[in-house]
Amino acid sequence: MHTVAVLALDQVIPFDLSAPVDTFGWARLPDGREAYEVRVCSAAPEVRAAGGAFTVRAPHGLEALAEAGTIILPGQADPTAALPPDVADALRAAAANGTRIASICVGAFVLAATGLLDGLRATTHWVAARQLAERHPGITVDPNVLYVDNGQFLTSAGAAAAMDMCLHMIRKDHGSAVAAQAARMSVMPLEREGGQAQFIVHDLPPAPAGTTLEPVLHWLEDNCDRDFTLEQIAAHAGMSTRTLNRRFREQTGTTPLQWLHRARVRRAQHLLETTPYPVEHIAARAGFGSPTAFRERFRRVVGTSPRAYRKAFRATRA
Repeated sequence: MHTVAVLALDQVIPFDLSAPVDTFGWARLPDGREAYEVRVCSAAPEVRAAGGAFTVRAPHGLEALAEAGTIILPGQADPTAALPPDVADALRAAAANGTRIASICVGAFVLAATGLLDGLRATTHWVAARQLAERHPGITVDPNVLYVDNGQFLTSAGAAAAMDMCLHMIRKDHGSAVAAQAARMSVMPLEREGGQAQFIVHDLPPAPAGTTLEPVLHWLEDNCDRDFTLEQIAAHAGMSTRTLNRRFREQTGTTPLQWLHRARVRRAQHLLETTPYPVEHIAARAGFGSPTAFRERFRRVVGTSPRAYRKAFRATRA
């Protein structure tokens, strides 16, 4: 039987700890046998859960890592907490023996601290993605996906993405039928459309209050449904197109037209969440030239289709 060791470090995030326990625990082989033996282990006799809601007394120590076929690393409340040397050594030794190691949410910081992700692509919760990239520049951090599979090392985004990754591993180990049954028992789709990008709040690039662009940005946002040219924006701002581009780069870090595209996507997201308008109507209300252009731009920024986004985020009483 394939053994899965879930490592509980101090201040472990409860959902990160329980999600793989349940998901792998639901997996059954065609003859009804359990597909995995799940073991919770820790370097200490007792660790605290994030927020202090409860404590965890793991039945296994670090020796479980050497015996496992898969190791799962949940996140901690402080992802930058120093990794105990004995834990780092145990993880590196397991990796040297070919053990599959996967992190959940900000558990990517634990895996990154071992050096095992250097030179690889990885993900984590989108809120922590920039911090992970800054702390570990040798890792290519992708904040837009639900999980990344490098073969031996896997990383997942926040919360429910842990279940997406676990179901993916079950399917690799035992096939789609076993994974689909585990997904049904977990009340999860075997594959979700879109990536982590659909959950990110795509803020407009800011300009400091009182800057020369502030009135222009408010005007653009209020009128993003209109079909502007760069020359029209520059004329409203009272400057040349060259100066306008330079000021936008200096004060927002992007171009006028890119800023306008992002404003249009934000308006479309709001309309999809709060109105029953058809996609074609929303495309026009958000300033896109055609429904096709709207769908392409929306998928490029948000990572999913307008219809799928509405299904996921439409308020029940919109």
